[in-house]
Amino acid sequence: MQVDVRIVTADDWELFRDLRLRALADAPAAFGRTLAEAREQTPAQWRELVAGPGPRLVVLEDGAPVAMGGVFAPEGDSRAMVWGMWTAPETRGRGHGARVLRALVAWCREQGRPDVLLHVTEGNDGARALYLAHGFEPTGVWESLRPGSPLRIEELRLGAAEPM
Repeated sequence: MQVDVRIVTADDWELFRDLRLRALADAPAAFGRTLAEAREQTPAQWRELVAGPGPRLVVLEDGAPVAMGGVFAPEGDSRAMVWGMWTAPETRGRGHGARVLRALVAWCREQGRPDVLLHVTEGNDGARALYLAHGFEPTGVWESLRPGSPLRIEELRLGAAEPM
């Protein structure tokens, strides 16, 4: 099995869109945007999303996209936010989530961003376990997944001192 982790560019927007729509259909409670909202986005909006700020990664398994994640890293902020982590159900347990997470955190460190944050939906125990195993710690901050949703998300943080 050939596994590649790569940064997608604005030219890859269709690949990213298709994987993101698949993620939203599979795990609607894990993301701040709904599948219906994402389906309404224009090609220009998808290109803008892929373009940043910060990288968007995909994992290709034998050429097929099976996992994804990204970093939101606005200019002038020492923090970065990991977002959009997802692995296709049929490929879970093969380390793809860890590959994406390590690559995103490495990018943050290379860019001089010592604090890396992410959110995990309450009850998503598999994702939470992955993040904790890689040094992320709860900050004590909880908020609503999106307006009107009963679901809550927990903020986790990987500080500058924590190894990855």
